[in-house]
Amino acid sequence: MMLSKGNNFLKSHSLTTQTLPPNLHNHFRSGKGNVSSPIPIPCRSKQRNLRLRCASTGVKASLLTPVEKSTSVKVVVTVLDATEGGLLSHIGINQGLDGLTDLLGRSLLVELVAAELDAKTGEEKLRLQSYARKSGDNENEIYYESSFEIPDDFGEIGAVILENEHRQEMFVKNISLDGFPSGSINIYCDSWIHSKYDDPEKRVFFSNTSYLPSQTPGGLTRLREKELVALRGDGEGERKISDRIYDYDVYNDLGDPDNDEDLARPVLGGPDHPYPRRCRTGRPRTKKDPLSESKPSAMYVPRDEAFSKVKQETFQGKAIYSVVNGLVPLLKSVAVDPDQGFPYFSAIDGLFNEGVLLPDIPTTGFLDNIIPRLIRAITSTGNTILRFETPEFIDRDKLAWFRDTEFARQTLAGINPCAIQLVTEWPLKSKLDPDVYGPAESEISRELVEQDIRGFCTLEEAIEQKKLFVLDYHDLLLPYVGRVRELKETTLYGSRTLFFLMPSGTLRPIAIELTRPKIGDKPHWNKVFVPSWEPTGVWLWRLAKSHVLAHDSGYHQLIGHWLRTHCCVEPYIIATHRQLSAMHPIYRLLHPHLRYTMEINALARQALINADGIIETSFSPGKYSMELSSVAYDLLWQFDLQALPAELISRGMAVEDPSAPHGLKLVIEDYPYANDGLLIWDAIKQWVTDYVRHYYLEPSLIQSDSELQAWWTEIRMVGHGDKKDEPWWPDLKTPDDLIGILTTIIWTASAHHAAVNFGQFDYGAYFPNRPTIARVAMPTEEPSLEEKKKFLERPEAFLLQSFPTQLQAIKVMIVLDILSNHSPDEEYIGGQLRLYWEDNKVIKAAFERFQGKLMEIEGIIDARNADLSCKNRSGAGVVPYELLKPFSGPGVTGKGVPNSTSI
Repeated sequence: MMLSKGNNFLKSHSLTTQTLPPNLHNHFRSGKGNVSSPIPIPCRSKQRNLRLRCASTGVKASLLTPVEKSTSVKVVVTVLDATEGGLLSHIGINQGLDGLTDLLGRSLLVELVAAELDAKTGEEKLRLQSYARKSGDNENEIYYESSFEIPDDFGEIGAVILENEHRQEMFVKNISLDGFPSGSINIYCDSWIHSKYDDPEKRVFFSNTSYLPSQTPGGLTRLREKELVALRGDGEGERKISDRIYDYDVYNDLGDPDNDEDLARPVLGGPDHPYPRRCRTGRPRTKKDPLSESKPSAMYVPRDEAFSKVKQETFQGKAIYSVVNGLVPLLKSVAVDPDQGFPYFSAIDGLFNEGVLLPDIPTTGFLDNIIPRLIRAITSTGNTILRFETPEFIDRDKLAWFRDTEFARQTLAGINPCAIQLVTEWPLKSKLDPDVYGPAESEISRELVEQDIRGFCTLEEAIEQKKLFVLDYHDLLLPYVGRVRELKETTLYGSRTLFFLMPSGTLRPIAIELTRPKIGDKPHWNKVFVPSWEPTGVWLWRLAKSHVLAHDSGYHQLIGHWLRTHCCVEPYIIATHRQLSAMHPIYRLLHPHLRYTMEINALARQALINADGIIETSFSPGKYSMELSSVAYDLLWQFDLQALPAELISRGMAVEDPSAPHGLKLVIEDYPYANDGLLIWDAIKQWVTDYVRHYYLEPSLIQSDSELQAWWTEIRMVGHGDKKDEPWWPDLKTPDDLIGILTTIIWTASAHHAAVNFGQFDYGAYFPNRPTIARVAMPTEEPSLEEKKKFLERPEAFLLQSFPTQLQAIKVMIVLDILSNHSPDEEYIGGQLRLYWEDNKVIKAAFERFQGKLMEIEGIIDARNADLSCKNRSGAGVVPYELLKPFSGPGVTGKGVPNSTSI
């Protein structure tokens, strides 16, 4: 064993009391202020075992009180062979130096921390310390082993502290301690530990026992507080990639004004553009805009938020960034005209049948590793083909996208099932200023509606019986119509789409209203389109649907997906690490549901939502996309409405009914997202209830929990600080308050994200079903004679011209494939019992009940999909609704609920 930080070794097999000078205890005491650690050294003599106190430098030791008994314990640190996904190269001088360190047996310095204070002195017990040597490996795991003689009066192990003696970081999977009479101890880690040469601060891993702050054993109190202070940082300087610091900042890094003034973007966050906060990186400001951060070569996230090695090595890791910076320029280089659309529908089919021939240049080789599902090699010519898998949606029914029934069904069972709402008042009205945006009252008239629903009911009866529903993108989009129309190759309207609930339980679209406000000298314009049985009306209706679908795609991607499940979750992650200790039970409950989100969000800021990124160049709002999401956050987002039951009630899609399952009665009984979602919601809530009530036996413990209260305060006041004064924030005073808050966070990060994400390829890859942009205005809006003639002679060509360009479509299709993919190491909700719950019988039993319930839900969903009376999820050519089936294999499966928003 080593004397703390000294260069000398004392071999326990040769040390006896006779080898120590008789006056050692007088001359080698460590002075005040030294960081001291005792090392038990077993004696070969029969007299007794001795303990030495080792000073931080040199070989200073003092003879302590004799120890009558000790326990021999072996500590094994399991490290994943993850250096390829690390910060430094695995090849070169660092590898050689680390190999030498391993040979010397000095790979890791291990310290054991006693949970309790010394009963005699009332102070922390001296830590036990030893180097761990490399002892073996198995597949991708490497083992480092050390031995300790632990005095019986040392008590329970409260934490293990590691110092990485290598030049490269390590990813520690777990730490096991074997030899205790009561059995082995396994400590969950799953964390990077930096090299001591990068940061001298050692890493702390607390034992698996969870403690509220007031219940923390005395020997761990100071360490608990110190670790939180380190994670918060000081808010200064630029963050290094190896840092573990969590702090807040506004979204001021989406633009790139130094490269091009047209790429400048407003700061999101603050009174002008309210927005959640992101993780602070501290990068220098741009030269042309002192409010904006410069573009990084690598985006900082706290080290433990980075993707695992598997995610890094598969196409998920940085595939989006690579596609944008590698594949997109390649596609542009071979495109004759980047604004060229698809001349025929057969050309769209060709993306799935023949594929796109890529140039025969060396740089195409990287695509095999990034998007292997999409790349095919032609052995005869050596070329590479980008060819898409046929989505299940098209494979089952190639013409489904053309039909009104499918258009309506997807509002309930597609990838944006949270936008449709009940009509409760008539006429439909805008809340915008009529002097600026035109008449508030919709042009969808009573007569038009009753003409369609005649034979079923009157308009008043339809409203009273809850049979009218609307997709309303009028007020959200209308203020941006003028600005978007100034952009090249795109257009925009405000829109309303009205649906009627048929006796069969399915929806039927009955009217679409498109509105253009006054722009310059052009007056206000709007038009209502209805299903038709004459040729011109049929094609106008199809074009109107295409515009609405582009609006729906933008709303889904920017608000239902990015804003709700990525952007708004990031403050929860930051606050959890800053305010809840890793030994806090609520930290351990939340941690699986917050992993990897910050990494994918950082990648999105580099390649998806940034200026001139995929979203801006391929979706209708264009350069105003993120600004529009800020408006939606300001107008629409409420924490309390992220809870599924409250969200359904707020849209009028359900009413409270204590006698009904889940305490809700759905207005549309066959609403797949709601039906399956409520099963998952209830399962999460029961698991959270069991968990919270185990740790908070008294309501007073909630209010006295200083970490918990600071966590909730920071989420409201800082992370979502632009909404800190809103009255709808829940209180945190009782266990029920905490259960509601935690269930909402877990639901949002897991099931809601799954519902809006993993069906994107199936429903969006064949883009006529969900175009992301409409490039030309309706032919009835002030058409030229040439446009009018083109529409009348070849309406199909007019529709194709409205669809995305070939380059836009291919970019989006690739991204949707990546986003819809489950990683091989995906962690599904209820799938894995964490090490820190293994020894707690109550929590383990509650988790196993949760697990069992999710398996039961799998069977319920299968049964629903097989029931032909559920017409919104089953039937001829219909894709079954599986987006909320809890478990899945890897790949694009259209099902599976991961623990977290991890892609």
